[in-house]
Amino acid sequence: MTPTPAERNIRRLLPLMRLIQVYVPLSLVRWSEKRGMERVRMTPGVAREVVSADGVRCEWCIPDQSAADRVLLYLHGGGFIYRLSALHRKMVADLARRLGVRALLVEYRVAPEYPFPAALDDCVTAYRWLVKQSIAPHNIVVAGDSAGGNLTITSLMKLRDDGDPLPAAAACLSPVGDMTDRGGMLGNVKDPLLHPKALKIYHQSYVAEHDARHPLISPIFGNWHGLPPLLIHAGEDEILREDALRIEQLAKAAGVDVRLEIYPRMWHVWQLYLTLPQSVQSLDDIAQFLRSHLGVAQEQAG
Repeated sequence: MTPTPAERNIRRLLPLMRLIQVYVPLSLVRWSEKRGMERVRMTPGVAREVVSADGVRCEWCIPDQSAADRVLLYLHGGGFIYRLSALHRKMVADLARRLGVRALLVEYRVAPEYPFPAALDDCVTAYRWLVKQSIAPHNIVVAGDSAGGNLTITSLMKLRDDGDPLPAAAACLSPVGDMTDRGGMLGNVKDPLLHPKALKIYHQSYVAEHDARHPLISPIFGNWHGLPPLLIHAGEDEILREDALRIEQLAKAAGVDVRLEIYPRMWHVWQLYLTLPQSVQSLDDIAQFLRSHLGVAQEQAG
């Protein structure tokens, strides 16, 4: 497949974005993202509403004529250190519109100010809050990208271990599965967006003084049994492709209904760029997968 003009234009920006992750101060990047959030316009036909989920700041994306009793819980990426971005808001609004449901974006606490388990606790709290609002677990699906993909899986593991009813299904976009020191192995992959040094900064900020092998930090060391159906999308050219492959292997070995799709030539969380044909294809597939599982338990019980 020949690269489209949209793909070529975005690729020109990737080297700059790669350098920013390593050499621009975190405070400056956060300030820039905050300004971007203030200027972004919502997707036409999608309303925005800020809400507190038992003390956790969240944001509703509500498409016109969306189902009131079915919800997408979305956990954004950003290396555990960046807050909700304008790109994430627009992508989730687009995904919610495709699904025809409301989406709740969790603005979880970020590192290094709030290392593990702050973000995980906030995501679990938001899910439990949804259940308290009389949203049945079989009418909730969860999705997340990058760090949010990690939080999607670890939230499922924690909810299962705590005896909570699990959501209907989950989707992970370029998830982080392993936050241990891999002895320079990550540097062997020429990721066009994620810099290995940036990945190390992200991991150290979130892990802090904890053991990186903790299963709720690096879920590849966790128990995968009993998790709901799982869809994983990753890019062929990204540094976290191996994490996605390992996640698929572990989930499948534990009997989880799992499917992994590797997109040729794509980089880390390419779905954020809505002009890309590959983004449209990926979001369509994610929406179809999640929709196919919403309410299934209720229908089977009936």
